[in-house]
Amino acid sequence: MQAPTMPLIECPSEIDCSSKRLQNLRSTFQVNTCKVTFPDENKLCHFQLAISPDEGYYLGGKFQFEIEVPEAYNMVPPKVKCLTRIWHPNIAETGEICLSLLREHSIDGTGWAPTRTLKDVVWGLNSLFTDLLNFDDPLNIDAAEHHLRDKEDFRNKVQDFIKNYAR
Repeated sequence: MQAPTMPLIECPSEIDCSSKRLQNLRSTFQVNTCKVTFPDENKLCHFQLAISPDEGYYLGGKFQFEIEVPEAYNMVPPKVKCLTRIWHPNIAETGEICLSLLREHSIDGTGWAPTRTLKDVVWGLNSLFTDLLNFDDPLNIDAAEHHLRDKEDFRNKVQDFIKNYAR
């Protein structure tokens, strides 16, 4: 099933900041485990995404991401950072994210393309907690090696991070 396409967001001056437009953007991004908020409703090119996984290692956590849509969108991907400390093989403790669709240039062809949408980004980030969780190509090598050494201890450390940083 293909995700519905998201209308182009024009930043910063051409955005219609009406309540109806904000409501449409929020509902376009909503997935059962995701919630979008706009810290400044006059700047629709900057928003936050909260993901609350409903399965897997990260169940029970609430993870905040900051998304900045550049003026050159959709020729370049949005800039995304995880604001919540997390023990994850594809998210560094400093917030950088390893997700192929966020790469401007990708040799495997799965990186950013002008046909991708912001909804693809939301779905991709959400999937980092389930089917895109990748221990074989990690950004956080320590987390990936921890999982290889001791899955139960990895799960415990994830839960400690959730308890301390992701509530």
